[in-house]
Amino acid sequence: MTELMTEPTQKGDRRMTIGLILVSVTLAAIAQVTLKIGVNHVTDANGGELALNADALRQIATTWLVWLGIGIFGLSAVLWIFALSRTSLSFAYPFAALGYVLILLASIVFLHEHVPVLGWVGVGFIVVGIFLIAQGSPQA
Repeated sequence: MTELMTEPTQKGDRRMTIGLILVSVTLAAIAQVTLKIGVNHVTDANGGELALNADALRQIATTWLVWLGIGIFGLSAVLWIFALSRTSLSFAYPFAALGYVLILLASIVFLHEHVPVLGWVGVGFIVVGIFLIAQGSPQA
């Protein structure tokens, strides 16, 4: 069966696999930012960081943005499972580092956080590493 596959199909499979990985990683990054915004609503309402106690857990559990973040993580995990069914973990997992890049950018845009120069240098290394890994072929 493998020898019957044509080159375009293999390229299509590769694109689908990388697409699933990228969507999963992007959703995971969105989930992280959503959780942060949700917890910021809780901490802004009570004037500081959360204590590890029942009241803080109640506040977190009743914040819809926290639940939205958890739901987005769930969707990300489902897509990740489909991606892993198509390729090796050693190919897929390094793409998870793209989450650092996406979270850094989202932190600047949505959370108004400052990123030092060394943070940008690190992101550059991550992007180069992901590019190099993507040049290999995904394997099951």
